[in-house]
Amino acid sequence: MKKTAAPNVSEEPNSFVQVCQGFSVSGFTAVPVKFSSGCQACQLLYLKPHQVRGTDDNKPAGRTLFVLNVPPYCTKDCLHRLFSRCGMVEAVHFCERPGGQVYADDPSTFFPTSQEIRTFKVAYVVFEKPAGLKKAAGLKLSEPFVLSTRDQPVVTGMKKWCQKYTQDRPDVEQLQSELDSYMADYDKRKQEELEREKSRGEEPDEEGWITVTRHGRTPGAPRTEAMEKKALKREKKKRSRRELMNFYTFQIRESKREHIAQLRRKFEEDKDKIATMKANRRFRPY
Repeated sequence: MKKTAAPNVSEEPNSFVQVCQGFSVSGFTAVPVKFSSGCQACQLLYLKPHQVRGTDDNKPAGRTLFVLNVPPYCTKDCLHRLFSRCGMVEAVHFCERPGGQVYADDPSTFFPTSQEIRTFKVAYVVFEKPAGLKKAAGLKLSEPFVLSTRDQPVVTGMKKWCQKYTQDRPDVEQLQSELDSYMADYDKRKQEELEREKSRGEEPDEEGWITVTRHGRTPGAPRTEAMEKKALKREKKKRSRRELMNFYTFQIRESKREHIAQLRRKFEEDKDKIATMKANRRFRPY
């Protein structure tokens, strides 16, 4: 592997770009970017073709570019603009670390399934054609790429937090509309599942067997609270019958003592009863 000295970020932007054009480490190509046109500091993005043993539909082999050291303020639109010069970009995915799970774009405006990554991150840029990946892997810029422009600004600082504060307090009508839409889709999916289960319970398979479902001709009892209490009561009664009695030695001794004491009490009671009957001349043993 060809080793070169790391560029000095404190140098002037033009000389910095000239050094970066020949800079590579472990197969990564360094691409300089900066936040705005007036910013003197530059940041390096390290990129190379994504290659793994496994398969991932979100990161197809031969069309995915792996990007390291992505700053927190860099958005998907920024990377889309940067790599669009190499070819048509199909998707951009962010992860906290290499090999992390890729989440699809949130379909919901008010209930996101993934949280925003607020630290340095990695990106996977998926091109529509392999030619775009090949061109991006050898990308060389004459000057640092500007992430935030006048036409497409990147919101940061106080403006970003104010925007986040406004988004966290949604419009009631829009929220109600999204909830109604979600519940309608949910009811539709449940109805389709119910119809599929019913059809499976009525039609035999290739071997002639019929799948028994809870929505068949004789559906089971509804799982209400009263039914669950009865089931728990029956189970508790069965469990009490199956409990092991006189399992330990001391239990056996105590049960024998109690049995002998009961026999003695019964004997004394019978003696008193016979004595009383003799006194009343009612005792006739024969």
